Amino acid sequence: MRALLLFLLCLVRLPAADKPLVLDEVLDSVRGSYPPYLAALIEMDIANGRVRQASGAFDLTFGASAGGVPSGYYDGRTGDAVLEQALPFWGGSVFGGYRLSSGFLPNYNKDRTQRDGEAILGFKLNLLRDGTLDRRRAQLYQARVDQELADPIILRQYLDFLRAASISYWNWLAAGHRWRLAEELLRVAKDRDIAIAEQAERGAVAPIVRLDNERLVVSREIGVVQAQRRFEAAAIELSLFHRTANDEPILNGRQRLPAVFPEPAAPSSERLEADVAKALIFRPEIRRIDLNLQKADIDRRLAKNNLLPNLDVTLQANQAVGARTQKDMERLEMEAKLQFSVPLQRNEAKGRLEMIEAMMSRLQTERDFARDRIRADVRDALSAVEAAHRQIGRAQRNVELAVQLEQAEAVKFEQGAADLFALQIREQATFDARQLEVEAHAEFLRALANHRAAVAADAPASLAR
Repeated sequence: MRALLLFLLCLVRLPAADKPLVLDEVLDSVRGSYPPYLAALIEMDIANGRVRQASGAFDLTFGASAGGVPSGYYDGRTGDAVLEQALPFWGGSVFGGYRLSSGFLPNYNKDRTQRDGEAILGFKLNLLRDGTLDRRRAQLYQARVDQELADPIILRQYLDFLRAASISYWNWLAAGHRWRLAEELLRVAKDRDIAIAEQAERGAVAPIVRLDNERLVVSREIGVVQAQRRFEAAAIELSLFHRTANDEPILNGRQRLPAVFPEPAAPSSERLEADVAKALIFRPEIRRIDLNLQKADIDRRLAKNNLLPNLDVTLQANQAVGARTQKDMERLEMEAKLQFSVPLQRNEAKGRLEMIEAMMSRLQTERDFARDRIRADVRDALSAVEAAHRQIGRAQRNVELAVQLEQAEAVKFEQGAADLFALQIREQATFDARQLEVEAHAEFLRALANHRAAVAADAPASLAR
């Protein structure tokens, strides 16, 4: 285990400065160089790529074709080159190009052109189905919603990362203070061991008293080793969040420990309604569901569109190029076409519409519960802060009483009115009380971190609603 710890220490970079490490330094590191957060930001690039991909359905398209009759009575040959641009409305498109035929073709052949070819220009429109919405536009609209969806997805991870980093920092600070307390408890036993040794040489105390104190020293040395290991584990955990600009983990030693915990500010239960209102605005869960409802609504509109019959109109103009023309063809010819079709049962569209409406109903139920969940989270977080704050006061009073009892027991021991065992019990009680005080401070600060996450207090303006 020790070898593994040394190996991990080699992987991280020690901080250059010994000034106390503050929480803001860790959180700034999370914002700037924490790999999972940087990976989350890529979600926006993915969404932008989806929009561009969906926009490809409206790209200008070039097409060309050529054909002929290799054998038979007619020996005509045809060819064309056409540019077509999809329109963002009525599912239509405009097209234009050039076509040419040669050889012998019957006059009823639609591919037959003037001798020097023809320029063509036309448009298509969908008057019913695919008019107000079609699959291409639906996919583009949904891709744009996905762009907005990236924000609540990133924000949820951002808030979770800041909360985890804050809790890791407070755990590191608490572990450092516990290590100091363990060392102080050991120092007291060692100092007493020197005094007892002198008394044993003079015959003032029995040898077994010194033996008992030596046992106590060894026991407390074990406690120091355990406390040191817990601190090193907390430092390694914190190094995942605290990094250099080059994305190298920073291992913070005990020299960077702040001397004391921040002074706890008394919470107020009167802020509950304001916190709930803020959370309902800035928490990403409701916005994510609202955007998913928007996507589902686009699907619903598309399904309703698919219930409509097809009624498509096409208008095309053919203009002769050059002076040579066919005798039976005009230089400018116009062609209009109206096409109608409808699936009689339309089960696919009806089934899809039923499915989408059910999904929207489920999302709406989830949205209602999300509001209840947010309110419960805020209430629970504020309750935890209030309870932790009350524990700090009780823990401090517990330390005061334990110190008084230990001091009284020490005086009795020096006067010979008490034995070493009773003094050890009082020292251990004081140590336990100080440990509880450290844990009370850490619990309060962890509760504050959870509260900030519950109300989305750290939500950046770029990601918040």
